[in-house]
Amino acid sequence: MTFSAIALAFVVSSCAAVIAEKVEQKEANMSAAQFVRNQANTPAKLAKAQALPQNRMFIVTKGNKNYYVYADVAGCQCVYVGNEAAFQQYQQIKISQNIAQEQVMAAELNQDAAFDMGVVWGPGFYY
Repeated sequence: MTFSAIALAFVVSSCAAVIAEKVEQKEANMSAAQFVRNQANTPAKLAKAQALPQNRMFIVTKGNKNYYVYADVAGCQCVYVGNEAAFQQYQQIKISQNIAQEQVMAAELNQDAAFDMGVVWGPGFYY
């Protein structure tokens, strides 16, 4: 019973760490894309930030302009706001990171495959 509780606590903490890392990466990407970080440093701002959907991007239209908003009260106690240009830049950053990640994964798979050839075919299979 004690082992199960410890294992469950480890799994939950590991999942929380992965989620926190993803949120930190997303916030770093938004900063790089020129989103403006607004700190919820007063009770009124904090209440408004808490009323927003948390940890997901959504659109707010003011006049004829779209603004992209991301609130993270639990983490940074802030709200990121960006215009259309910032959002497009954010999307490009995400695409670039996905391509880079796929290239790393492909290189790792190719390296693993190269090492496994001797195991599958035995030494000297290419003679």
